[in-house]
Amino acid sequence: MLIRPHDASDDEQRWRAFVIDQGFGHLVASGRNRDLPVVAPTQFVLDGDHILLHLARPNPVFECLEANPRCLLSVAGDWAYIPGAWKAVGDEDPRRGVPTTYYAAVQLGCTARIVDESEAIAGILERQLESVEPDGDLIDPIDHGAMLKTIRGLVLSIDDVRAKFKYGGNVDQVHRDHIAGLLEQRSGPGDRAVLRHLRS
Repeated sequence: MLIRPHDASDDEQRWRAFVIDQGFGHLVASGRNRDLPVVAPTQFVLDGDHILLHLARPNPVFECLEANPRCLLSVAGDWAYIPGAWKAVGDEDPRRGVPTTYYAAVQLGCTARIVDESEAIAGILERQLESVEPDGDLIDPIDHGAMLKTIRGLVLSIDDVRAKFKYGGNVDQVHRDHIAGLLEQRSGPGDRAVLRHLRS
């Protein structure tokens, strides 16, 4: 992914908070000698310097990871389209405004370890449930018994982070404030998330 200097972020707390808030991404594994990589949309939980997740046993991503454990978890979100006219302030010609999309994206380069032991898979499930359903009154995942054989766990060790927060870092505060006001008025599905980034 292209990251221009004004969109780059080396703030570990910022990218971690974004990844935790999203909780969903695309696991990309290339395997070896494939025309195309396998892309697996998935929920996950960030646990320190590891990503924990599980997938159905037949998922083709496992064949790729068995051949080559290097993979990428791509997380993107908090996006909103910014019309060209919104980029004009004061006497600026709104027809000359350049439209764009504001968004955040974090790509985590990882090395995968496949987990097949029932107890370890149950541990991953328990950690995921703590993240998405902390007050749920559910049985211990280990009590699912044979059902655990239908899934495999993954522990991804993070060793490379590329974080991009594209929220008008290339324009002055007057223009960012102007766009923030218009986002507040529009109040579209992603606008509130973008406002959080513009005002942080």
